[in-house]
Amino acid sequence: MKNNEPYYAVIFTSTKTIEDNGYNQMAIQMEELAQKQPGFLGIESARESVGITVSYWQSLEAIANWKNHADHTFAQHKGNKEWYTWYKVRICKVEREYEFFK
Repeated sequence: MKNNEPYYAVIFTSTKTIEDNGYNQMAIQMEELAQKQPGFLGIESARESVGITVSYWQSLEAIANWKNHADHTFAQHKGNKEWYTWYKVRICKVEREYEFFK
C-alpha cells in the first residue's frame, strides 16, 4: 500500500476462544465488506495465540462509518459474545511509511 498522504490504521489485537462458531466465515465476509467501504485502503492480518489485524483508512470519518456499519456492528456483538476472550483497538495516524523487498 503506497500512499503519500497521511492515513489511519486501526489495529485490532485479540485472543480468541477455541471454538470457531462461524468466526472464519464471518472474518472473510467482514474483509470483503470492508473493501467496499469508502475510504478503505487495505488490510493485513496474522493469527497465532494472539491475532492482529490492521486495516487502513483515509480518514477518521471512514473508520467511524465502518465501525457503525450494520453488518459490522452485528459481527462485533457476535465477537463479544462468542469469539473473543480479550481484544484491544488502537487507532493511529500514519505519517509516513517505507518498506524493504528482497
